[in-house]
Amino acid sequence: MTDNNHDIEQPDERVPRRVIGTPSPAAGTSLLGTDEQSAAGVSDVPGVTLKDEQTARKGERIAALCFTVTLIAGIAFIVSYVVFQVGDLETTRTSTLALGGTLTLALLAMAAGMVVWVRLVMPKYNLVQERHAMASDSGTRETVAETFLQGANESGFVKRPLLRRTLLLAAAPLGLAPLVLLRDLGPSYSNFPEKLRHTVWGEKTKDGKNRRLVVEGTGAPIRAADFNSPGGILSVVPEGYEHDLNALAKATLILIKFRPEEIKSGTNLNWTHDGIVAYSKICTHVGCPAALYEQTTHHILCPCHQSTFDAADGAKVVFGPAARPLPQLPIAVDNEGYLVATADFSVPPGPSFWERGDAEAEVRKNGGHA
Repeated sequence: MTDNNHDIEQPDERVPRRVIGTPSPAAGTSLLGTDEQSAAGVSDVPGVTLKDEQTARKGERIAALCFTVTLIAGIAFIVSYVVFQVGDLETTRTSTLALGGTLTLALLAMAAGMVVWVRLVMPKYNLVQERHAMASDSGTRETVAETFLQGANESGFVKRPLLRRTLLLAAAPLGLAPLVLLRDLGPSYSNFPEKLRHTVWGEKTKDGKNRRLVVEGTGAPIRAADFNSPGGILSVVPEGYEHDLNALAKATLILIKFRPEEIKSGTNLNWTHDGIVAYSKICTHVGCPAALYEQTTHHILCPCHQSTFDAADGAKVVFGPAARPLPQLPIAVDNEGYLVATADFSVPPGPSFWERGDAEAEVRKNGGHA
């Protein structure tokens, strides 16, 4: 049909019309609208070998079981974190075993499930990568050699022996520097645990007497009769080591005066004198100075991570991340009435280190004596 100005083309009924929009994929096709690749089609890909269906189903069940175990162990880890709190060696050991065991099981089961999935479900791939010859041609090698020699000659490294020799001599100490730095990280392993396990409180003075407690900063010895105000607290160091930072890092004390009725069963009364108790000032968490004291509750607070210890009850942990009480030092008075240490700590002071567990087990075996 035509008019005088335009030609109107009628649609050809024999040509199918285009449908606007995306139709739903036909049955047997993927969501992308393409045919699902059949197992036979995958097996035809060079280098790809499918697992048989029986093996794949077996692997699927085993992997699913492993992932289920991971789920249960992960939930158990969270529950253990909430339920098992720390406060002493036994509860800390229980918490560590529960948290470590459940987390290990979760990670191990997850890894096992992934391995089973790859080995029993996924196809086996045999791929070949084409590579060219690794060696350069002779012309390139000659060019590189000429460029290297030219640079060496221009730098004067070959021509000027004084410059070359002094450079090599200067570099030699720098090569040895890492060895010196590694050696300076700490004492040798043979005596490292012993250095951490003992302090100078266990040593006698030159005249064979017990070492006195002196006030930190002034070095004044402490007469027990002068330290008679309940609730009083002093920061104390060993006599003769007032300026030895290595010794003070382990041996610094806090001295607290109690009324007799305030001292609880956790405190070793045989290691006190007239209500005066000496505890390590080194926090058992990470070694910060635990020197804040609240008289009404008898609590010692570490300002770094808020570990709190009950000074009236053997400095047991009542709050915070510390897992051990502050070690108590056995004290007495000498013939002049000054406070002295009668022995070293029964357990190592400060935070934990390897092999300390064996030492504490030996202490418990010997009834509390180092």
